[in-house]
Amino acid sequence: MTTAVSANRIELLQIADAVAREKNIDKEIVLEALEEAIQKAARSRYGAENEIKAHIERKTGDIKLYRVLEVVEHVENHATELTLKDAEKMKEGAAIGDLLADELPPIDFGRVAAQTAKQVIVQKVRDAERERQYKEYQDRIGEIINGVVKRVEYGNVIVDVGQAEAIIRRDQMIPREHMRNGDRIRAYIMDVRQELRGPQIFLSRSHPDFMAKLFTQEVPEIYDGIIEVIGVARDPGSRAKIAVSSADSSIDPVGACVGMRGSRVQAVVNELAGEKIDIIQWSEDPATFIISALSPADVAKVVLDEDRKRIDVVVPEDQLSLAIGRRGQNVRLASQLSGWQVDIMTEAAESEKRQAEYKACTELFVGQLDVDETLALLLVAEGFRTMEEVAYVAPDEFAGIEGFDESLVEELQNRARESLDRSSAVSEKARIELGVSDEIAAIDGLTTAMMVTLGEAGIKTLDDLGDLAADELISKEDGILQDAGLTEEQANTIIMAARAHWFEDEETETDATETDATEEESVEAE
Repeated sequence: MTTAVSANRIELLQIADAVAREKNIDKEIVLEALEEAIQKAARSRYGAENEIKAHIERKTGDIKLYRVLEVVEHVENHATELTLKDAEKMKEGAAIGDLLADELPPIDFGRVAAQTAKQVIVQKVRDAERERQYKEYQDRIGEIINGVVKRVEYGNVIVDVGQAEAIIRRDQMIPREHMRNGDRIRAYIMDVRQELRGPQIFLSRSHPDFMAKLFTQEVPEIYDGIIEVIGVARDPGSRAKIAVSSADSSIDPVGACVGMRGSRVQAVVNELAGEKIDIIQWSEDPATFIISALSPADVAKVVLDEDRKRIDVVVPEDQLSLAIGRRGQNVRLASQLSGWQVDIMTEAAESEKRQAEYKACTELFVGQLDVDETLALLLVAEGFRTMEEVAYVAPDEFAGIEGFDESLVEELQNRARESLDRSSAVSEKARIELGVSDEIAAIDGLTTAMMVTLGEAGIKTLDDLGDLAADELISKEDGILQDAGLTEEQANTIIMAARAHWFEDEETETDATETDATEEESVEAE
């Protein structure tokens, strides 16, 4: 760079061109960096108080220095200002406020000035290079990139990807995969962020989309859009499941992804360090899809709870360990892939669970409806499980039950409603005693029983409820309302309703501020 500063005119342009090509940046950026470096060096020669500009002629390489002066009535700073009288000597027709360029003689740069110029140029070029890298790789997020392992630091792999360096953090590597300097590597561009030390390119080999992109490279039908990858669930380095669907009924998506003698899927397996891959045909029917996702286990029966996106899968005793998989891996991946909570049970366990549910529902109806066990069993056998169902379903829902006439149905529904009213009154009393606010009681979607549960957990005000996350309400492990049957969407709706007053307060403050500002303007106008 020192050579660039002291070079003759033609060499200056040649060096700028060479640097631009080497760093893959615009030549104009290099020339602007040279101009800034020359300006800085000239200020150290002529005095830092002067406003000095440098210009390099783009065709000839000539360097010209100017001192910029402003035309003013009264000069306060002789280094940057001049009077109108003096200005007219430099330029005919000059006026107050004009900026005039006073050409300065060329200077010879000393060692210190040249070193300063070099630092400016290096920094400018580095900044331009970083900006180019950021824009280039920002547009490539979601692609697979090839690189060479440059070094390994504390488990993180630094990869040379050509014009930049990227990093694969330890948690984004495939477990038990060891990389050495010089190894060629493929990875998924997960994120590109602008940080203080420059743009950081984050790669991943454990991301589900990495597998999807690998299949896109290996399977032409996916690349052409004939076959679509619906979802991927991975336990990196161990096992994965990928769901595929075909837009052309004549093409088998699973067979296309497997390839002739397994060649296509084997290429992906080799890239992923031997990770076992189950390729599953996607289905709109959740039951069919989940049964396929649990392969190679055989499924005897499934019971869906669509409101809670939960499915009970019943398997023969000898298929239980296969369905669950090692450390729950098979059922966990099937659950991730489908988006449903999957519970695996044997036929014997399912039978016991159903009998326990029947017994509980029968006891509920006997106690709350004041009917005998036979009638309660008939209700349970017809699918009635809660008092709400008995109280509020259409009367013709009872039509198929032998011995149920119109008067009996009316009496049962009246008793069910009275029971619900009694329970609600008890819960309402408990809510008030627990101190759960009326504002919470006004939120749609919360029953009095839920409010009692919230109160017992110390959630008594809108702020208490608004501070919660959906998981804290419905998590199966420790959710406050885990037994209430709420979906994540319902839980979020309730929480947002509790937070609504926060935004109303902000709007009120904004309106008050605007009103005060308007009043101040009115007073000033008067």
